[in-house]
Amino acid sequence: MGELPDLKNRVILQVAPELSAGGVERTVLEVTEAIVEAGGRALLASRGGRLEAEFERLGGELFRMDVKSRNPLTIRINEGKLRQIIREEKVDLVHARSRAPAWSAYAAAKAESVPFVTTYHGAYSGISGLKRAYNSVMAKGDIVIANSNWIADHICQVHQTPADRIVTIPRGVDLAEFDPKAVAPARVDAIRQSWGLLGDKRLTLFLPGRLTEWKGQGLAIDAFAALAPDERAGMVLVLAGDPQGRDHYVDALQNKIAGLDLERSVIIVPHIGDMAAAYLASDIVLAPSTRPEAFGRVAAEAAAMERPVIVSDHGGGRETVIEYETGARVQPGDARALSGALRAMIGLGPTVRASMGAAGRAHVLRHFSKRGLQTATLNVYKRLLEKGN
Repeated sequence: MGELPDLKNRVILQVAPELSAGGVERTVLEVTEAIVEAGGRALLASRGGRLEAEFERLGGELFRMDVKSRNPLTIRINEGKLRQIIREEKVDLVHARSRAPAWSAYAAAKAESVPFVTTYHGAYSGISGLKRAYNSVMAKGDIVIANSNWIADHICQVHQTPADRIVTIPRGVDLAEFDPKAVAPARVDAIRQSWGLLGDKRLTLFLPGRLTEWKGQGLAIDAFAALAPDERAGMVLVLAGDPQGRDHYVDALQNKIAGLDLERSVIIVPHIGDMAAAYLASDIVLAPSTRPEAFGRVAAEAAAMERPVIVSDHGGGRETVIEYETGARVQPGDARALSGALRAMIGLGPTVRASMGAAGRAHVLRHFSKRGLQTATLNVYKRLLEKGN
């Protein structure tokens, strides 16, 4: 899957809410890189964000607009803007990656008679008829990309989408960036110093992810608190992420930490730019999401960095972590189960954990490479573009 299909002179327009931090944004960058390498033009309609410079360095062209808005009037206005981009830039295919922008993109692509692709990035919540209708746009692609087998099954069950319109393409890990051998010790020291842990010999538990309740930070604190005091004395829990405006949630976490008298053992740190070094700065990585992850990039990246991972036993986590081989899977939302898994993982000792980490990297190499994602995505584009000729 290493050779990219030829997209010479083809113009691909991706549509995504923003370029901040997260799996959607990272995949936008990876596909942008592949489009340009394959000889095409990579356009993006988005609010932009902290990853803009990297996007432009990869050769992407940003068309700034508020496609994140759910306001019906804004969605309608964005449809007109996208139609203008499609016409003026001679766009060959539109690829939408989130619900609000997907409605504008779907209408624009159909009006301009260009192929429309969606990536179903998450098991969107909502049981009301109105919410299901809103979510349904993500299943309206000529091809719908699912980023795990679990999501592919979800699309079939919820939207009755024919299987021949669904292609499963797991998210990819940049195996050159996320390679333990490529990270200098000074980078790891810099991360630990930023955490206030340089020289600290305690075993480090690491939970990276957006600071939002369903990512499980509060659950991890409860699980940590459930350990015996002598066990906690030899460990530190690091919660890293961007609150994205959820300051009330961060305050609640800080209050929980203080209420459990864990200020010296649980710390919250900002978004980290050098994630490869951050994984190496830790011993065990946690991804205890209370809602199913469509894929779970944290688990795959951590495994690529040879770190054992504990995930919730639902969603894409079942595909990224092999039970007892690369990490552990626990009952979702169960602090005691997570605490038990932590105790068991710690009890294995560093040698066995290192073996699990090596097995994890081998699993990622086989199934979750960035190049695999890029090649498979461009093959979807090629299939639709050739069908239209």
